[in-house]
Amino acid sequence: MSAPELSVDTSPTKPRKPRVGFSRTILRAPRWLLSLILPVVLLGIWQFATATGLVAPWSLPTPGAVIAAAGELFEGGDLGKHIGISTQRVLLGFAIGSLLGLVFGALVGLSKLADALLSLSISALRAVPSLAWVPLLVLWMKIGEDSKVTLIIIGAFFPVFTTVSLALRHVDAHLVEAARSFGLGGVKLLRTVQLPAVVPSIFSGLRLALAQAWLFLVAAELLGASMGLGFLLTDSQNNGRIDRLILTIILLALFGKLTDALLSLAERWAIRRWT
Repeated sequence: MSAPELSVDTSPTKPRKPRVGFSRTILRAPRWLLSLILPVVLLGIWQFATATGLVAPWSLPTPGAVIAAAGELFEGGDLGKHIGISTQRVLLGFAIGSLLGLVFGALVGLSKLADALLSLSISALRAVPSLAWVPLLVLWMKIGEDSKVTLIIIGAFFPVFTTVSLALRHVDAHLVEAARSFGLGGVKLLRTVQLPAVVPSIFSGLRLALAQAWLFLVAAELLGASMGLGFLLTDSQNNGRIDRLILTIILLALFGKLTDALLSLAERWAIRRWT
């Protein structure tokens, strides 16, 4: 008996399309849309927990109650005043603190003498908690805008100082030597070579400083403030207005993120301009 013949299919096969995983499909969505997933999920959980009675209304009001509290403050004209005065304090304290941090960070990062004279003292002051400054500022400056803005300045100073000083110490020595061989030195060397080389680090420090400024705002507005988001936070706690308290926390988060986004745009422009 002859062996059975085996038939071989020689027709061309179509290439299989690669399967696209679920995670890869999700990542193709716009970044802003992805960033909204977690807030929407948390909002849904919040609504479910309060609507079904899993959480008592006196401990966690519904999202609708928080929106109603915002409308109440807006109609009375207080919401805009609280936001405006807090934003003014944050931006002023951030601007002054960041400028001082940039100047002293450059000194310490570029000068061994300044490093020896200043680093130990500034590092020790950086470890002091924010609330520890409150009694001293009240004693020196009394209860007023100066003491509040000064506390925010302190909060904004240290992140910029630390990042700038460390970044300048690690600038490529060959790059600096090449610039000096072309006759650059002093302020001109700093402006044209060293600072552009650390632009990403500078903006990292600025963004940390801005976050610190919002954090220190609440402590600053404990200094006898009668307006501002920090005042609204403590006033709502004292009056048992949980809806206003949660509203204030949300506003602090929103305005902190908004100002950080604006600074991020400035960072992109500076990187394109200097690097």
